[in-house]
Amino acid sequence: MLDDISDYRLDVAAARRAFDRASASFDAAAVLQAEIRGELLQRLDLTALAPAVVLDAGAATGRASALLKRRYPRARVLAVDASLPMLRVARTRSSWLRPFDRIAADAERLPLGDASVDLIFSNLLLPWCDPERLLAEFRRVLAPRGLLTLSAFGPDTLCEFRQAWSEVDAAVHVHRFIDMHDLGDAMVRAGFAAPVLDVERLTLTYTDLRAVAADLRAVGASNASRARPQGLTGRGKFARLAGAYEAFRADGRLPASYEIVFGQAWAPAAGEPSRRRDATVSLADLRRELPGRKRS
Repeated sequence: MLDDISDYRLDVAAARRAFDRASASFDAAAVLQAEIRGELLQRLDLTALAPAVVLDAGAATGRASALLKRRYPRARVLAVDASLPMLRVARTRSSWLRPFDRIAADAERLPLGDASVDLIFSNLLLPWCDPERLLAEFRRVLAPRGLLTLSAFGPDTLCEFRQAWSEVDAAVHVHRFIDMHDLGDAMVRAGFAAPVLDVERLTLTYTDLRAVAADLRAVGASNASRARPQGLTGRGKFARLAGAYEAFRADGRLPASYEIVFGQAWAPAAGEPSRRRDATVSLADLRRELPGRKRS
């Protein structure tokens, strides 16, 4: 198990409300999410997949669902998200030429049959779920030799924000994100075969702390930890936070750092055991190691 699963416990209702509110602003603000989505889609080039059913888990406004339908035109693409407002936006991307299904559901309790999906694509859903439950549900619905490809935030995400808050009070203001090695272990426990994981780091820069906070709100990335402080942050506390954050200013800009964990794993064929892979790997490693890869 994870060292302390309680560190990952979220107020699911609060997280859902935040994403509902962000549905109108999400696409314009989701620069980071789009960058990671593009990388995750690019990694599918390394595999010779011909899926009949594709699950976009945590589909949000459906941008990945539309691109997956373009990539696999004969596949049935299922855009699953817990936020109805997000799925209403996604409806505008589901055309008669490239239609995809929109399903309002909790990803930890998918309304899908066992072994019914050939490819699961999940961009940044994991941080908003219980990792063990989500991976177990992914494993349940993934068919033998089906592929799971996902991205998640690692523990160094928003490290500046976390450190600045630590100089103001001891409360939880940024909920904990899963480490790459813990994620690999969790994938093996869920029954996936030979998970392959790697990490990339991205930094966005801003003029001031209010711009950082506004960007996070616009994509629904609010603090959803059950241990978070209740109520609004007062002006005095925000001023102290802003002062502490100034220590990170460089070249006139404030950074917001993100550690991105990418993971790929296969549902084993009958009788095939799961295997653990600890090492960080590069895209070149993925080209050599992923089963079903295209050959040059």
